[in-house]
Amino acid sequence: MATIKDVAKVAGVAPTTVSRVLNNRGYISEATRKKVYDAMEKLDYQPNELARSLYRKKSNIIGLIIPNVSHPFFSELTNFIEYYAYQAGYKVLICNSYQDSIKEKDYVEMLKRNQVDGIIIGSHTLDTSDYLNSKLPIVAIDRNFDNNIPFITSDNYYGGKLATNLLIEKGCKKIAHICGPLEINTPANKRYQAFIDIVTEKNVDYVIKEAKLDIYKSYEKIAYKLFEENPDIDGIFASSDMIAASIIYVANEIGKKIPTDLKIVGYDDINLASLIVPPLTTIKQPIKEMAELTVKVIINQIEKRNVKIENILPISLIERKTT
Repeated sequence: MATIKDVAKVAGVAPTTVSRVLNNRGYISEATRKKVYDAMEKLDYQPNELARSLYRKKSNIIGLIIPNVSHPFFSELTNFIEYYAYQAGYKVLICNSYQDSIKEKDYVEMLKRNQVDGIIIGSHTLDTSDYLNSKLPIVAIDRNFDNNIPFITSDNYYGGKLATNLLIEKGCKKIAHICGPLEINTPANKRYQAFIDIVTEKNVDYVIKEAKLDIYKSYEKIAYKLFEENPDIDGIFASSDMIAASIIYVANEIGKKIPTDLKIVGYDDINLASLIVPPLTTIKQPIKEMAELTVKVIINQIEKRNVKIENILPISLIERKTT
């Protein structure tokens, strides 16, 4: 395997000159730079990126910890984060936590060892001590750590309000809300709070069910149990489009007609939402804009600029055929 000394010998320059070219430090003439690159190509020399990052104290790599990249919301979010990071000169190291706190800890340590410049947290486990003790720049997505860690989210309360009011306006008399796990402190819990506030204010009968993130089969079980225990449910506000999709499937299986017998509102507006039959009414999170802002905030932190702690983006109601 070729070394810097080998490259220097072929290029006819000092090893320090090769190092300066690799790290883009100091003045190097274009002629010298070309000699070094030609020698690298001839020898098939591959720079040691870890060594270079230690030397420069910068890797241009951002760690991204998410629950599951196969989940449509996180898949779309990851796609945009990678795009905007690459446009800014950074690469993204993706870690699937699967809501496993031990796995998250392993990934945090791995990211530290690999000298990433910052970490974007999109996971939602209860144990957060490793993040809070890290000296690395950190940005959270839909998670408020209450520890001066910037977070990116959408207007969850207003989204919950729009969804609940729509179901009531459409004539629903008994409404269910299927939310995420409430024991975790996330901005998404404000969807639940908005639902409670609206149904209480308007004296509408309601039911609450909690669902764990990413466990798709459990969504169907929750839906079957919901209809078994509450056959008169005529409206459902689901806290994600994937939960809503499972409800549509179960409703079709038990003969409930949508939207005649049952009206459904989802949340996120993932690409799948418009392809479900019937197409899903949902609250649109600005996934692209959330990703762009996340990358902007983490890079501002890396470059020692001031950043806002709370970053809330607007949502909108997309009405389709389930209401």
